[in-house]
Amino acid sequence: MGRLKLGIIFGGTGEEHPISVKSAREVANTLDIEKYEPYYIGITLNGEWKLCDGPSADWESGNCRPVIVSPDRSAHGLLVLDEGKYETIALDVVLPVLHGKFGEDGAMQGLLELSGIPYVGCDVQSSALCMDKSLTYTVVRSAGIATPNFWIVTADNDVDPDELTYPVFVKPARSGSSFGVSKVSSKEELAAALETAREFDSKVLIEEAVIGSEIGCSILGNDGDLLAGEVDRVALTHGFFKIHQEESPETGSENSTFIVPADIPAESRTLVQETAKVIYRTLGCRGLARVDLFLKEDGSVVLNEVNTLPGLTSYSRYPRMMAAAGIPLGDVIDRLVTLTLAGRNG
Repeated sequence: MGRLKLGIIFGGTGEEHPISVKSAREVANTLDIEKYEPYYIGITLNGEWKLCDGPSADWESGNCRPVIVSPDRSAHGLLVLDEGKYETIALDVVLPVLHGKFGEDGAMQGLLELSGIPYVGCDVQSSALCMDKSLTYTVVRSAGIATPNFWIVTADNDVDPDELTYPVFVKPARSGSSFGVSKVSSKEELAAALETAREFDSKVLIEEAVIGSEIGCSILGNDGDLLAGEVDRVALTHGFFKIHQEESPETGSENSTFIVPADIPAESRTLVQETAKVIYRTLGCRGLARVDLFLKEDGSVVLNEVNTLPGLTSYSRYPRMMAAAGIPLGDVIDRLVTLTLAGRNG
């Protein structure tokens, strides 16, 4: 068997572009090149697609060629453009290392569906569903799992500030990594918070504040065969968790640390893992996702959010939780590729 031709797409035009590059860099550092022949496809902030040597800090100025993923299934891979001509490169599988808008919301998954190339992770429907927090909550509630109470604010409707019980969180309905999120302690702060959220999305969510510990659970697998990694707890000194907006998250956060394994009772750990699996299946997730929950003082859990393409950086929670369960990132990638190809051939 020759090496698998693995396309790794990273970058993107959204606010999580820098995080994606760092995730791809960690993948490159751990990838077994005896198993894989990697092709790094970087998307610039302006939306240019480039086939490059790797996700280095200066990848855009390196040895790059224009490239596109062909939606024509007869090409089944990349079209590399060069002086009016093009070269085709067939790919066995794609690993989209993209976070947030146009990466985690079903857009990239739709292109890959058209191309016919097997790809790692959630499909179009589950990606779009998990990206919109209001839709996520609605579907998960139907399975009997608790979510925060929430209100939707769109361009043509509003909310009466006097109807809310403060504090609340105001956030873009379809964004990630706490971009545009504000904690609102009084009705006087609401208008500014809505304006901040609307910089990232026209659809805004107002959520009640849930009092409890922030617990994460990494999930790997498809359908009935799911593996839950070790769970973590976000320990906050003040404010709320927003590590991807730190200037140098690799060296730590100004207000948070991660405790892995989480310092919670064994029965709570089991409840978190089993609830995360139910949420994962309910939303139709495949491959991988990180399910974040609140653990309340009474021992119950409430959904926070689901990330279908969680960060894979050196400081990200998903690989840390998997490593604590004895599965390093290289093995995670191997399992994801195997799942993807087995699903396509099954």
